[in-house]
Amino acid sequence: MDADLTQDAGTRLAAVRARIAAAAKAAGRDAGAITLIAVSKTFGADLIEPVLDAGHRTFGENRVQEASAKWPALKTRFADTDLHLIGALQSNKAGEAVALFDAVHSLDRDKLAREIAKAIEQQNRAPQLFIQVNTGQEPQKAGISPKDAGDFLARCRDEHGLAVTGLMCIPPFDDAPGPHFALLQKLAGELDLPNLSMGMSADFETAIAFGATHIRVGTAIFGARG
Repeated sequence: MDADLTQDAGTRLAAVRARIAAAAKAAGRDAGAITLIAVSKTFGADLIEPVLDAGHRTFGENRVQEASAKWPALKTRFADTDLHLIGALQSNKAGEAVALFDAVHSLDRDKLAREIAKAIEQQNRAPQLFIQVNTGQEPQKAGISPKDAGDFLARCRDEHGLAVTGLMCIPPFDDAPGPHFALLQKLAGELDLPNLSMGMSADFETAIAFGATHIRVGTAIFGARG
């Protein structure tokens, strides 16, 4: 592996961790309670390896097919890696997702809940589950409406037997993220869910101020995508 690539990845990762620590301190929070998900979507194994070599072990991917092509081999060398699916999940890919991922952040409909529950039972695996909430009510975006989140959570637990532990959101691109993070924080409190997956490279400090437990950072670690 090119030493410059490793140094750059390590330097960028350290800078992100320092920003997390500063944001947590400003919010009166413990930085150790915040999980940094390095978003490796679209990056090949050659660019992921320097981040692994720098000691990071939690990564996020958007698509099952892409992750299936690169992560099994990486996991043979870095077996303690946690892999999070942060993109929309097709119901017919639920089985593959449960087999590969340690967390799914995009649970948002009953058909998907049924398929995930079936895969969990068949495979005896239990990935961490987040309900994706469409806080901006954007018709083109995945996620359940905030007003429907409570009923959906109840169905996930009571009808499908799923152990949902958190909520996830992606604010509209042109909106200030703070109100969306505040809405998700309020909703999680009302539903007694401990985990909040929110915040990306441009706004994760704001997300931390609103209680994010999982932040999804790609560009600030890997650099700009081609």
